[in-house]
Amino acid sequence: MSATSSSKMGPSDYLAWERAQAGKHQYVGGEIFAMAGGSPRHNFLSGRIWSRFDAAPCRPLSSDQKVHIPRSGNFLYPDCTVVCGPVQLYARASDVIENPRVVVEVLSQSTEHHDRGDKWQDYRSIESLTDYVLVSQRMAHIEHFARESEGSWKYRDAGAGGRLELTTGAVLVVDEIYAGAFDLPGDE
Repeated sequence: MSATSSSKMGPSDYLAWERAQAGKHQYVGGEIFAMAGGSPRHNFLSGRIWSRFDAAPCRPLSSDQKVHIPRSGNFLYPDCTVVCGPVQLYARASDVIENPRVVVEVLSQSTEHHDRGDKWQDYRSIESLTDYVLVSQRMAHIEHFARESEGSWKYRDAGAGGRLELTTGAVLVVDEIYAGAFDLPGDE
């Protein structure tokens, strides 16, 4: 990830600046990072995951939904965000939420290290978050981190023939998620 600009910017300036931009930009540590578009396989997998969260009171939000991380002050765009119950907006912006229940990232070569590292550290600091899901583009494999009642995180994963149940009750059946995915170009 490389910054869009060499000068740092405050959160309010970033929010105003980004609203005037054509593309999406994440805000990390005062620096702005342009978001690249996903491959057809990436977008297909994101859509398949998104469709598994259509039962009330949970609502899936697309990759255009910006999430504020209160502890770090960062602003990120997950591939899929799920909110259960009322949406809590960031005080200074009506297009930024602060209470995701589930965050999903579809892994790409250029983002996998960040999704497993700094982003994961940011996401797990959000009090409302109970599920973090990582979806591979290279093989039929989904990883799931679930927050336990005492605050620790339990790791589970599933490959072909497997399934994962999230704390929301949503079930990710790997074969259903990946059906047709490998017919599309991906980020190998």
